[in-house]
Amino acid sequence: MNKVELEKIKVKALQEHIPIIMDDTLEVIAKILQEKQPKRILEIGTAVGYSAICFSEYLADEGIIDTIERDEERIEEAKKNFVKAEVAGKIILHEGDAVEILPTLNEKYDVVFIDAAKGKYPFFLSEALRMLNDDGIIIADNILYKGYVMSDYNKHKQRTAVRNLREYIKETTENPALDTEILEVGDGLAISRFNNWGRGKKLKWEKGTVLFSHFWEFGTVLYWVGNFYTKNLSLWGWC
Repeated sequence: MNKVELEKIKVKALQEHIPIIMDDTLEVIAKILQEKQPKRILEIGTAVGYSAICFSEYLADEGIIDTIERDEERIEEAKKNFVKAEVAGKIILHEGDAVEILPTLNEKYDVVFIDAAKGKYPFFLSEALRMLNDDGIIIADNILYKGYVMSDYNKHKQRTAVRNLREYIKETTENPALDTEILEVGDGLAISRFNNWGRGKKLKWEKGTVLFSHFWEFGTVLYWVGNFYTKNLSLWGWC
């Protein structure tokens, strides 16, 4: 990687007010990637390629990053930046809407990084779970969205984005196959991993379906999705 060019890419993006990954967020992710040394990363939301270039430093030998972007100007800028940073051979840029592209992908990923349309985060999560390796990690950036997600924000302009970010947090924290932590770095970072129980089960989180029974703390609790989450069961005195 050419770090001199990487710094130029960062400075240019900031000058042009193009959103790129924040330094403190990158620091957290870099530690995860350095430990994991992923063979394959999926990035949803390329922008000008800055984060993909940064992540490429931590790939295993012959590792690959698949990254998706729909904005034509940013696609062209990202392509140039990959060449400048000398990482073009490590990154595959998929051009188009992630909602259309993701269902066509069937690779298995060690890490999935989500940083795209906030209103689509639950869909991105579903696709990420489908393609995630058993010991994989899903990282979602901007999950707290200017503090709106954890407040009583209900203005029309960002209502859909806020609602779907809240749904993402709900699904990742209440899915018992995942261990999820929400970090207050940058604009909020959600890190989800399959836990020991969830590895290999590849749960599909379907509304209204009884998925499984699991022994948990005070006895056997029947987990439901939709209107029957564990927190509701507690109201009935089941746990």
